[in-house]
Amino acid sequence: MKLSVLDQAPITGGKTPQGALEKAVELAQVTEELGYHRFWLAEHHGSDAFASSAPEIVAAYIAAKTSRIRIGTGGTMIMHYSPLKMAEVFKTLSALAPGRVDFGIGRAPGGDQRSIYALSQGNNPDFDHLYEKLDTTLTLMQDQVPEEMLYKHTIASPQKVTLPESWLLGSSGNSAIEAGRRGLGYSFAQFFMLGSMRKEIFELYRYHFKPSAFMKEPEINVAYLVTVAETKEEAEYQAKPQDIARIRLAQGRMEPLMTPEEAKAYRLSEEEEVAIKTNRQIHLVGTAKEVADKLRQDTEEFGFEEVMICSIAHSQEQRLNTYRLLAEEML
Repeated sequence: MKLSVLDQAPITGGKTPQGALEKAVELAQVTEELGYHRFWLAEHHGSDAFASSAPEIVAAYIAAKTSRIRIGTGGTMIMHYSPLKMAEVFKTLSALAPGRVDFGIGRAPGGDQRSIYALSQGNNPDFDHLYEKLDTTLTLMQDQVPEEMLYKHTIASPQKVTLPESWLLGSSGNSAIEAGRRGLGYSFAQFFMLGSMRKEIFELYRYHFKPSAFMKEPEINVAYLVTVAETKEEAEYQAKPQDIARIRLAQGRMEPLMTPEEAKAYRLSEEEEVAIKTNRQIHLVGTAKEVADKLRQDTEEFGFEEVMICSIAHSQEQRLNTYRLLAEEML
């Protein structure tokens, strides 16, 4: 099994956004040494909770600070950007780190309504033609001429570079089919929605997969939210801030993470306690063996070979510990 990293550059209570980005670099370097396969940066806008608003820039910096681990975005939110710009950015990245760059594509906005309109300069955002925009981007990446008239008379520079691996993010059968038809990898966000992972989604992807310049064989990775410690009790203690953060996110509140001490003192309502127990199905908490057993069970049941670990702990020490303990157990 391959282990990979999804990082959101979380800004925890009392810490700075600059510190969050510095910790992302450290995490990439540590996980590279531990044997992790790839490292992706998420894209979030208008948030005090995450510092990863420009993942392609952080990815470029991290690529220069590492030597083996694959680096990319998980994902680039394509509704905000021109196909020409996306093609040029990722071709440039791939020219600088050939064979190590991933173009992870997301169709969500990655921010609230105010951020969406600010990114579109006040114009109405286009939610309806994202697959067409993706097709144009992929065509430009391959040094080909798109069908869309606007892009027929330009090139995406630099030309003739190693293509980045390209992946479509999703959590539904529709996105799986679209990824397969385009010959892209499919990255499933298991930590998004309870009960959303189904075997038929991956079967649809494989059935519709057509080899492409970006990927010859179908590839699937699945992203999990994980908190691991030496004991179950310590893992629960470290996980509670993220449990509370998920409850607040469901209420439309995205705030910096509490400390474990603050979370321990926080009095949960009955509804919040039920929500945390329910969310345990998508936030894996326990010892490395307990979590590894669940991950192995899922890979066997659903038929994928790569797991992406997203760990959002208050301290960098705990976050690194989660990745270290899992690597010792699984790699």
